[in-house]
Amino acid sequence: MPLYLRGSMQVHSHIHDLPPFRNAVITIGTFDGVHKGHQQIISALREQAEKVAGESVLITFMPHPRKLLQPETSLELINTLDEKIELLRSKGIDHLVVVDFTKSFAALTGEEYIEHFLVKQFKPQTIIIGYDHHFGSNRSGNFELLQKRKSDFGYELIEIPKHVLDEISVSSTSIRQALKEGNIKKAVNLLGYPFSFEGIVVHGDKLGRQLGYPTANLQYKEADKIHLGEGVYAVWVKVAGEMKGGMLSIGKRPTLNDTVERVEVNIFDFDSDIYDQEVVVIPVAYLRAQEKYDTLEKLTIQLGEDKIQSLAILETNPASF
Repeated sequence: MPLYLRGSMQVHSHIHDLPPFRNAVITIGTFDGVHKGHQQIISALREQAEKVAGESVLITFMPHPRKLLQPETSLELINTLDEKIELLRSKGIDHLVVVDFTKSFAALTGEEYIEHFLVKQFKPQTIIIGYDHHFGSNRSGNFELLQKRKSDFGYELIEIPKHVLDEISVSSTSIRQALKEGNIKKAVNLLGYPFSFEGIVVHGDKLGRQLGYPTANLQYKEADKIHLGEGVYAVWVKVAGEMKGGMLSIGKRPTLNDTVERVEVNIFDFDSDIYDQEVVVIPVAYLRAQEKYDTLEKLTIQLGEDKIQSLAILETNPASF
């Protein structure tokens, strides 16, 4: 059964309980970011489905395959699964299938992947895939193997051009780098939509309240979500069903000689108890780097200047999330 039914796109999480697709046109990938490069593939998917009077089916994996295959490496995902679902929902896809990426699934040979996964589960009319896409154990499956077996199983095969894949790779890398550097404008331009992250409000040391700028201390909801670079930002915050302006601080609070990164947001005109609640932070602009001040009084003066600057930025950048 579908996992979600909001909107027209159906989301399926049980590979052995899929509905019969009509002339399925499928593509496979992580689609992290669902950015402008990815959207070229999604457009091709929809166009081909329309051409063959079929249904568009995008297949992705959870958890990210690298988490299972390369557990020693850290992930810095642009989107959580929920964010990805909502982004894809707006792109006019008929079906999103979230496949549980397990050791047994990863152990499928390239031949088994084609026959027992792609063909048996989806009965594809068309497969759209990159020339350098690899699948199956030891990356034994590829475009050439799909080409070799297409007459046996009766599917059409469309290759995603190298220049599109190169653009996707470059864009994904550039987005991550821009977010790490606090270059929000560049990241948003490449994404085509506002970047955001979800945080859970946890208890802090209440210093912000003493300084006249109470902050909500945040813990990233998803451990694999990419972290913004250190600094101070003007932000919009979706909290308790409202959209509020604010300023975000990420870093080790050099004035206090902290040794761990803290994520703190001062929400303007808001003073409710929101401990253990989730908030969504939408960074709008980078204000400045973290700085060390001789006294808390000097820090307080700077926070006042940060707020004035944030309000001016937010006035010209209304919330569009």
